[in-house]
Amino acid sequence: MADTESIQQIAHSRAPLPTWLGVVLLFALFGLIVLVVIGPTPRGSDYEEKRVKKRMEILKTVREDAEKALNTYAWVDKNKGVVRIPISRAMEVTTAALAQQKPAPAGPIATPQAQVTASPGSPAPAGSLKPGAAQPAASPPTQAPASPSPAAQSAPASPVPTTTP
Repeated sequence: MADTESIQQIAHSRAPLPTWLGVVLLFALFGLIVLVVIGPTPRGSDYEEKRVKKRMEILKTVREDAEKALNTYAWVDKNKGVVRIPISRAMEVTTAALAQQKPAPAGPIATPQAQVTASPGSPAPAGSLKPGAAQPAASPPTQAPASPSPAAQSAPASPVPTTTP
């Protein structure tokens, strides 16, 4: 029976020192391989710098296109006779056209239709106002105000047509 005890003791014994030394050396070898492979690569990344340069180039071209569209003459649709004029010229034409027009008086403000009042004995129609609530005006005023409001003076009566240079 001594044999069975020695076999169990060998099976449950700790790993010998050379096994541990081999495991440590394997980890050291793995670390050395990683250091050799990754070591020579540059630490800095210029990826963000490349992205910034690309974005700046795109922004520059977009701004140049917008500047060109706002400050040059060009055909929008030659068949229909529609052109693009510089924005400064368009503002001059618009202000000159608005200065020549007389201010038009504002029209009457539309009010809601008066509800039909029911006789005292009949039930109130659906959606009618509660007793004591303010009643809407019966009809809109028939006469326009004597002087136009400032908002009516600044608004153009009709759009200004596009002119060709």
